[in-house]
Amino acid sequence: MRFCANVLLFLSIGANAMPICHEDPRLTKLFDEMQLTGTVAVFDPGANTCLAHDVQRAQKPYLPASTFKIFNAMTALETGVIRDEHETFHWDGKQRDFPDWNRDHDLASGMQYSVVWYYQELARRIGATRMQEWIDKVGYGNRNIGGGIDQFWLTSHGELRITALQQVEFLQRLHDGTLPFSARSQDIVKRILIRDQTSNYTLRFKTGWAGDNSPMLGWIVGWIERDGRAAYFATNIDMADAGYAPKREALARAALHALGWLPESAAAH
Repeated sequence: MRFCANVLLFLSIGANAMPICHEDPRLTKLFDEMQLTGTVAVFDPGANTCLAHDVQRAQKPYLPASTFKIFNAMTALETGVIRDEHETFHWDGKQRDFPDWNRDHDLASGMQYSVVWYYQELARRIGATRMQEWIDKVGYGNRNIGGGIDQFWLTSHGELRITALQQVEFLQRLHDGTLPFSARSQDIVKRILIRDQTSNYTLRFKTGWAGDNSPMLGWIVGWIERDGRAAYFATNIDMADAGYAPKREALARAALHALGWLPESAAAH
């Protein structure tokens, strides 16, 4: 079923419902200028607005790729697989494509550098039974972890899918501390997602890259806090090659700047 641009999206978010999600020309202009195909949705509960580019695509489910590290980290903490963000796994000595992956990592550095092998090991230690239990408790995406315990969120063999609007819902629940995980687990993950922290704002986000999709898919999801308010965002884009990867963050920062959340000095990070 196809929806028009200004469709009612009654997406349940805690006690609130997301309002009508409108196409915003400022966001469309960014996609045109950057020559990108994709979507972005920005939800501001304080103003009760949802602004987007390509609302239809924002409702289309995709492989979450490394944005799933947010969920994976909380599940590992909750199940006791790791004690805290400082617990280290030793590198197995295999040379991988990204030099930053080729060393020991803990939960925090694994999130910062998006270290796939670290989070795959977390998933293996959690196991399929406990992973499914937490997927169901949270209601994450389509709740399908078929395709292998260390692949279901990561590669085309995996069955897990989530929409941009579902990402926004999940992130607001994390910010509000209303996910079924303990406050401690949620607070640790919120801490390790911080990318910018100034006296004026705090920006948290996680990227994702589904590299064996055709075309490849890039994600960036997160939220910004400023002046006692928060806005939640999710974007995914088609990526013709690896050169598109930096455009995920560039697009997210430009979108937040265009909507008045991020200062110009931080928009071109």
